[in-house]
Amino acid sequence: MSASGGTKAIVAALAANLAIAVAKFVAFLFSGSSSMLAESVHSVADSGNQGLLLLGGKKAKRAATPEHPFGYGRERYIYAFLVSIVLFSVGGMFAIYEGYEKIAHPHAVEDWYWPIGVLVFAIIAETFSFRTAIKESNVLRGKRSWKEFVRHAKAPELPVVLLEDLGALVGLILALFGVGLALITGNGVWDGIGTLCIGILLILIALVLAAETKSLLLGEAAGLEDVEKIKAATVDGDTVTGIIHMRTLHIGPEELLVAAKIAVRHDNTAEQVATAINAAEDRIRSAVPIARVIYLEPDIYNEQAAAAGADPAKSPGGPGPDTAH
Repeated sequence: MSASGGTKAIVAALAANLAIAVAKFVAFLFSGSSSMLAESVHSVADSGNQGLLLLGGKKAKRAATPEHPFGYGRERYIYAFLVSIVLFSVGGMFAIYEGYEKIAHPHAVEDWYWPIGVLVFAIIAETFSFRTAIKESNVLRGKRSWKEFVRHAKAPELPVVLLEDLGALVGLILALFGVGLALITGNGVWDGIGTLCIGILLILIALVLAAETKSLLLGEAAGLEDVEKIKAATVDGDTVTGIIHMRTLHIGPEELLVAAKIAVRHDNTAEQVATAINAAEDRIRSAVPIARVIYLEPDIYNEQAAAAGADPAKSPGGPGPDTAH
């Protein structure tokens, strides 16, 4: 996995969650708190999720084969999608079930210092993990808002870890709220309500992750900034006079496919066109290094293609022009 895959953030989250999971289970055994049990399962699920992300990063490094000629870069998207399923089922649904049971059959929280102490420890540990994820994400986020970063990031690991850590911190606060009110009032129902809120929170996060990774699995185009760079690099104003149409597709977080029909002059020789295409590919790779798979098809620009706009059905020989020069 590349550095942009956020390996440091994943490992930090994994270490924190393993330590927290053990502490929460111990606290549950001594106190009988359903919030602590839900949080324990949540931390175990998160640990498994980080393991899935690391496994996906390793599998994505495999070399291309005749059966998979574009390589295995999308494995990272698949494992990120599995994370959302685990978070929904193991984390969210279990917490909702446990919360319902505790509300239906409440009992007082015992040995209160165990859950309170563990929750404070967990909040501190998760804060350090979240801080690492934020620091790693800021390198790639640039001037984008956090919402835009999560929505448009092509490497899924950092958004997954960010949302997991955020969910963990909010879940811990909810657990502290539920346990605290149960201790103050002597009514165990509050512990169940806190558990129920944790479950709802995890399901909402899982649904966001599923929606974003589904989009990546379906295949997303390059970002607008990269698209403009590719267009500018393709046209040399001499042999390549314009782009009739262009499509981009991420075949992995750090690997981009570029396919374009380019306009060349009608009096260019085959040798001139071939030389211009090779030069255009070099310029594209220099402008956008992740553009590793490039297919450029030369054609003669015409007014009919220009008038077709972006409608693929109207353009002779393919989709309509994205630019005209």
